[in-house]
Amino acid sequence: MIMKRIMLTSITLLLCTLISSCGSESQTPSTNDDTAPSITLEASTTTNTSVEVKVVISNADVAYCLLRDEGAATPSTLEMMKGEKLTESGTITFDGLEAGYTYEVFGIAGKNGTYSNVTALEVKTSGEIDYNFPDAGVEAFTTTADKKSLFKDIEVEDVSGIGDDVATITIDNNTRYQAMEGFGPAITGSAAYNLSKMKPADREKILKAAFDPKEGLGYNYIRVSIGCSDFSLQEFTWCDQEGLEFFGVHEDDKTYLFPILREILAINPDVKIIAAPWTAPLWMKVGRYDNNPYNKWAGGKLNPDYYDEYAEYLVMWVEEMEANGFEIESITPQNEPLHDGNSASTYMSWEQQRNFIKNNLGPAFEAAGLDTKIWIYDHNFDVTDFVKNIYADKEASKYVEGSAWHAYGGSSSALAQIYKADPSKSIYFTEQSIGTWCPNFGDNLLWHIREVCLGTINNYCRAVVLWNFMLDAERGPNRPGGCTTCYGFVDCDASYAYNTLTYRSHWYAIGHMSKVIQRGAYRIKSSGSGVTLSAFENPDGTFAAVILNDKDEDKQVVVKSPKGDFTLTLAGRSVTSLSW
Repeated sequence: MIMKRIMLTSITLLLCTLISSCGSESQTPSTNDDTAPSITLEASTTTNTSVEVKVVISNADVAYCLLRDEGAATPSTLEMMKGEKLTESGTITFDGLEAGYTYEVFGIAGKNGTYSNVTALEVKTSGEIDYNFPDAGVEAFTTTADKKSLFKDIEVEDVSGIGDDVATITIDNNTRYQAMEGFGPAITGSAAYNLSKMKPADREKILKAAFDPKEGLGYNYIRVSIGCSDFSLQEFTWCDQEGLEFFGVHEDDKTYLFPILREILAINPDVKIIAAPWTAPLWMKVGRYDNNPYNKWAGGKLNPDYYDEYAEYLVMWVEEMEANGFEIESITPQNEPLHDGNSASTYMSWEQQRNFIKNNLGPAFEAAGLDTKIWIYDHNFDVTDFVKNIYADKEASKYVEGSAWHAYGGSSSALAQIYKADPSKSIYFTEQSIGTWCPNFGDNLLWHIREVCLGTINNYCRAVVLWNFMLDAERGPNRPGGCTTCYGFVDCDASYAYNTLTYRSHWYAIGHMSKVIQRGAYRIKSSGSGVTLSAFENPDGTFAAVILNDKDEDKQVVVKSPKGDFTLTLAGRSVTSLSW
């Protein structure tokens, strides 16, 4: 293993150096020199987890081939690569790859210290992952940061002959914590648009893979925007002309969002929908620091003179959604209320949100007889007083079921303070994106499992919803002033074809939770040294656990539970889900 890493590092450094200096006379032979070393690459066959590349080298005593993720920042990121050294022409197989993912293969040939130009080849795996895991015994599957395993079944064995030196994970269902509600993505306007561009059969495949509780991953929570977000085709609300008599479903939602929601609910009727507005109608906004009219989508605040109208607008939105077949589980009064620089946004301080809920929104929901819950905040971990201050006002707090959180600032450990402030209130995680700022699949996967999925749940969170379900090759459609560097759970290319989708880390992070944790499961007491985990008792009596091993080394563990003991090996830098 050490020798392999040394060889791969050498290949990495060589290719990185030559790629960066390609065109230098000292390293690039003349194309007219018949004795110059050369290399050609040709994709031979692909499967869902491997790529075969035909390599032809001429006039060379050594050649190197290197495979990396398409999104890698540089070829020198070791975790993203597989490398091979050749002394003659042949076929190289790169295996342990991700289904439906695009990679790049680099090749270079050398002779007597002279190297050919770097040759690059784009390759893509094919095939599909089987999400229908066995029902009998202990179900265990893993995803590794290096993508050698992706939702891969792993062996679970009995504990006979296991020594006392093996690490132990203990599951105790005598201690229960919060009940779980679900996991899923945001169906933004952009996601709905991209899905609508797919052929119906292809769209059904990806939606079933995500939302089908048996044949797919069983996602059962989604978030939508009330009006536009920064991932919409344009800026809009459902009442852009002054006066609530002009309220109505916007054409973009009618054309793209509604059909996709109906298809999702047909696949999984148990999906819950939560919602948040990015902006109030412009005619209801004034400047953040004054009360002058504010005719801009980004920024401003809600005009206090229109608190009643805005509350009624939100009531009308919920009622219209329900009239179209979409029951709304909850709303927040404002997405990211402390961030007024997004393409569509409205600033709302905790005092403003408290007053709006206490005097307007809460009474309006109550008068309309709505069961839709009101959650507060919908922003980052690093500002906890926003929620604490509203909870401290009993007249406002009585209308509030819980709080919603993002992870663009602070740590999930802050949620312990929120639970302590009022244990009767629920906690939910409602947004986090991935993007070009961190293209490494493995780093993203491990961070989201540790900080978002397990981190929030171990601090009393009941549901985890991440950001865009599907974006295109240009990371959109998106709006100027919004995020232009985000990835989706899956990304499509210009063909919108199922077999060209790229699956990102969010697909796996949420899937590892939703596949084994049922709605209504209780988090139960668990402990284990050297790993991060959460354990659950499902309503059907089964147990579930999600375990993160973020160390480089494999780790054998013994799981001790009320339903029996067993042992398994956790791969280095991996997440493993169990159900038994």
